[in-house]
Amino acid sequence: MLNLERLRTLDALARHGSVSGAADGLHVTTSAVSQQMAKLEREVGQQLLAKNGRGIRLTDAGRLLADHAARILSQVALAQSDIEARRGQVVGEVRIGAFPTAARGLFPAAISTLHRQHPELGVQSREMEPEQAIRHVIRGDLDLAVVLDWSNKRLPVPGGLAQAHLLDDAPDVAMPADHVLADRGEVDLAEFAEDAWVSWPEGEFCHEWLVFTLRSHGIEPRISHLAGEHHTQLALIAAGLGVCVTPRLGRGPVPDGVVLVPVRQRMQRHVYAVWRTDADRRPSIRAAVAALREAAGPASGSER
Repeated sequence: MLNLERLRTLDALARHGSVSGAADGLHVTTSAVSQQMAKLEREVGQQLLAKNGRGIRLTDAGRLLADHAARILSQVALAQSDIEARRGQVVGEVRIGAFPTAARGLFPAAISTLHRQHPELGVQSREMEPEQAIRHVIRGDLDLAVVLDWSNKRLPVPGGLAQAHLLDDAPDVAMPADHVLADRGEVDLAEFAEDAWVSWPEGEFCHEWLVFTLRSHGIEPRISHLAGEHHTQLALIAAGLGVCVTPRLGRGPVPDGVVLVPVRQRMQRHVYAVWRTDADRRPSIRAAVAALREAAGPASGSER
């Protein structure tokens, strides 16, 4: 009979592509991964791994069994979800991730609510960018992720994931107090064609959105500074080093010398939670989504 934990190890190897990646994903040592795979090969009587340069690759038999393992593990997760739903108790552990402003703006209230309402539920949280968070949910490294997209640039969400809308977040343009547009009630992005921009790091979804949006307004952006933290971006603006788009969710104190002006064009960040559909009935997932909606306030919406 095939051992479930060894199938889980094979699945992790197939998803991560390396022994070290599988070990990190499973929170075990590389030696433990190698031992599990050696035992699995003896159980099935076939070679599942082959050397590939300095790394490893799955053999044809390994890929075949890995495909079965993914389906078996999905069915196990579905069975666990159904059993938890039948029991109706919010216990165990839930692992949630979110992009930084959502972690700052939603997690303190949401996790406090979970601790208060469900004291037997353990919560682990971490910050990560939306695309990375979705990969972690698909792989099973996270139970739930808070992600975002923009009204003019959607984030691709693979099949097999359920979604729940949490809120829509309207951003502003942050500029130095002595900027020529600082006394305006609203601004158009096209009015900043000659300004230097402070943006998120290259490769992040919001950086790609900013470049895409400015170019759609006929602006080839002159991005002078990259910073992942909004506090750092606003500090650069306070020093007179450019302008930036700053969201309202999770916004802390605005430094002296910085003015925030709404954008006339309708731009919104759509913030929502995602989780695997095979975990849809888990009470812990339902409780976490409810706590996030409560933290988001009346703007939170329904599943889609």
